[in-house]
Amino acid sequence: MTATHTHRAIDAVWRIESARIIAGLARIVRDVGLAEELAQDALVAALEQWPESGIPDNPGAWLMAAAKHRAIDLWRRNKRLERKHEELGRELAAKQEMAVADFDAAIDDDIGDDLLRLVFISCHPVLSTEARVALTLRLLGGLTTEEIARAFLVPEPTVAQRIVRAKRTLSESRVPFEVPRGPDLAIRLSSVLEVIYLIFNEGYSATAGEDWLRPALSEDALRLGRILAQLVPSEPEVHGLVALMEIQASRSGARVGPSGEPILLLDQNRARWDQLLIHRGLAALHHAEELGDALGPYALQAAIAACHARARTASETDWQRIVTLYDALAQVMPSPIVELNRAVALAMAFGPAAGLERIDTLASEPSLRAYHLLPSVRGDFLFKLGRFVEARAEFERAASLTRNTRERDLLLDRARACAGGPTPPGPG
Repeated sequence: MTATHTHRAIDAVWRIESARIIAGLARIVRDVGLAEELAQDALVAALEQWPESGIPDNPGAWLMAAAKHRAIDLWRRNKRLERKHEELGRELAAKQEMAVADFDAAIDDDIGDDLLRLVFISCHPVLSTEARVALTLRLLGGLTTEEIARAFLVPEPTVAQRIVRAKRTLSESRVPFEVPRGPDLAIRLSSVLEVIYLIFNEGYSATAGEDWLRPALSEDALRLGRILAQLVPSEPEVHGLVALMEIQASRSGARVGPSGEPILLLDQNRARWDQLLIHRGLAALHHAEELGDALGPYALQAAIAACHARARTASETDWQRIVTLYDALAQVMPSPIVELNRAVALAMAFGPAAGLERIDTLASEPSLRAYHLLPSVRGDFLFKLGRFVEARAEFERAASLTRNTRERDLLLDRARACAGGPTPPGPG
């Protein structure tokens, strides 16, 4: 195997193994920043040694062993905590004497709990939303600072600062390395789900840049969601979020044209929807429904997505059912965005005038003042009502507000269509 192939293999191993290695180390050293440094040291050792020695049969166990050796070295040099470190060092040294093959058992004993602890730490509410996203992608997604910066179109130093500050904040706040219990679990779990879905949404509909989709981010979020569903299998909203992401991800292949241009929901070729992902999503939704007496926000959104997934054609969509689901969603998670989506469903179920009446009640909502989808949706309603001059103005305003180049082009095309061209595609 060439050095290039070995480095690619190491990169693949790191993406798969890094989260559980960091989680296992963090349980021992009680410090996420130090755990990541130890894991990175092990990665450097692999990059130095594997091109010569070859990739070991169990690369994850090798990396964990290397990281633990490094931990022991650090502890032995730290005289201020010598007694405690000697005790920990002896414990780790005893484990290090095990054969590499035995490390699987040592890691797997607590791997579920370790990963779950790491999820709750990286998404801790003491951190800002941006810091939670960056730290989660770094620790659990295995992404480099450069990759995170590129994905969110922010400068690399900005991401680096967020990660450094996040680790420092966790340390200074003395956030315990544990899974919260009782009422705290629900509060913290909502933060975890929010972060995972934020990552998914940025991949599903990029807020800025040249690309409409960033599939790698959606895949990372979906992988994290699936892991979380295994770690907390009795939480219905976790399965609801997985269902939502699975079903939405199923449309990815149909959401862009040959040149990368967006194709909105009602115009997509549904034969290109991934039936395996739809099947998985519907199964996860069914599981969420079995676990909970009433559907939570993510499960309700998954149920809405399921209405689209079950319809063989756009015309077969059960829009009245979708309106009912949005009514329920507005009760458990009231927000202007929910009301905007509800207006779209009303328009599809009862006509554009019903949608326009609802959306005009949102015109003074401060949080939607710079939100490009408000004028975009309103423009669509106006176009369908034959009010082309007003529709054009709305599409042009929407185009001026979006930061995504592909979306801007689409909106300007819809504005031009108001001059008498073909009917512009509907929202989706």
